[in-house]
Amino acid sequence: MTAGLSRGRHCPILESQLNTNAVAFLLLALLSTTAAAVQEYRLDNGLLLLVKEDHRAPVVVTQVWYKVGGSYEHDGITGISHALEHMMFQGTRKLAAGEFSRIIAENGGTENAFTAADFTAYFQSLEKSRLEIVFRLEADRMRNLTLPPQEFDKEIKVVREERRLRTEDEPESYANEIAMATAFQSSPYRQPVIGWMADLESMQVGDLKDWYRRWYAPNNAVVVVAGDVQPEAVQRLARKYFGRLKSESLEPPAWRPEAPQVGIKRVTVKRPAEVPFLTMAWKVPVLTSTLATDSGMASWEPYALEVLSGILDGGSSARFAAHLVRGQEVAAGIGTDYQFSARLESVFSIEGTPAQGRTMAELEQAVRAELEDLKANPVTAQELDRVKAQVVSQDIYQKDSLFYQAMVLGIFECVGLGWKRVEEYVPGVQSVTAEQVRAVARKYFNDDGLTVAVLEPQPIDPDAPPRPSAGDHGHVR
Repeated sequence: MTAGLSRGRHCPILESQLNTNAVAFLLLALLSTTAAAVQEYRLDNGLLLLVKEDHRAPVVVTQVWYKVGGSYEHDGITGISHALEHMMFQGTRKLAAGEFSRIIAENGGTENAFTAADFTAYFQSLEKSRLEIVFRLEADRMRNLTLPPQEFDKEIKVVREERRLRTEDEPESYANEIAMATAFQSSPYRQPVIGWMADLESMQVGDLKDWYRRWYAPNNAVVVVAGDVQPEAVQRLARKYFGRLKSESLEPPAWRPEAPQVGIKRVTVKRPAEVPFLTMAWKVPVLTSTLATDSGMASWEPYALEVLSGILDGGSSARFAAHLVRGQEVAAGIGTDYQFSARLESVFSIEGTPAQGRTMAELEQAVRAELEDLKANPVTAQELDRVKAQVVSQDIYQKDSLFYQAMVLGIFECVGLGWKRVEEYVPGVQSVTAEQVRAVARKYFNDDGLTVAVLEPQPIDPDAPPRPSAGDHGHVR
């Protein structure tokens, strides 16, 4: 999870009590780390190139982002974006299946890809002189994928098995999937990125051909390069390899706003499991929600929700850890999840497991009590300082990663925010007041927008093989 992108169980960075002077010092450090500006280039075919110089090591990270993911799909083809991601490594008109990965490896690089609700991304990390190799390979598969049926038959079996292992055999992941399908009525976020099994079983290679032709075009792509490079040289390479590609006539996905929720939703999930699991999810705005002039929400609200998340789940001194885990001992583990930079309206989730001897009802009531306290009383100045210091320090440390520097640019561009708004995150969080935190708690944390999902453990088959660890919210090849 990364600050400002997918707010989840927080990293306990600088958990000691940092004061306002420390925050100011860290902000100065942050400003010094962002001195190298991002260079933007737009090719004639519509491809967007972003270049971020960082000369600390002779390394370059390349990421190719496509503005398509699980939220672009409709019933009957769920999981198609992720299935296509798998096939992107299985041959072009110039390369046989597996050749892309082999070439990257023999040049000392690493590569992979991931699919999320709002985008699909492909990335490599290599020594800087190998950038041209990456551009040649990525440009080739952007428009020249062959999608051989025999390779599709293999990969779709891999995808189905991935769904079995990461979702159907993982009780908490399965419960979260059902929670999202219950919370959202009309929004495409009700669909799992990996797809429903019925759709994966009926999927044909022809479906992928249509999806690839529609979305994998230069005018629907963002190429981000970060590392020991010269922007003008990168631009020349991009024009050489990507500039010759034909653009596509793009039709935006059907607009499917979420239907208003008018009362609490509850669902019980029965699965073989060792412990129960609780998810409480409230409909909330995200940063893109504030772009609409008729949204009826203030631009600071998503930042206030970020701070509220940190107040509850910002490490060992946050309220959940101090009050519910250690104090009342009602939770064995508990955390928050807020997709700050989602493309569409999302949810603020609280997920937890009751402590031994405590019930799900007791855990839910304890969570509700914490939220009621946030509504009734302003958070303390000390709590605000702690969360803001965490945000600033986390942002500084993450900028040590070339991959992170590139990733935040790609995400903000793909969800419609524009990459320039990345630098608004830290100031946005720092400007949040105690009263604003209380305001969003009062506005959004009520039962009319709440979905509660409870995992009710069933006996585990003693002869079943051990389950693998759960994956994250996206799906990585």
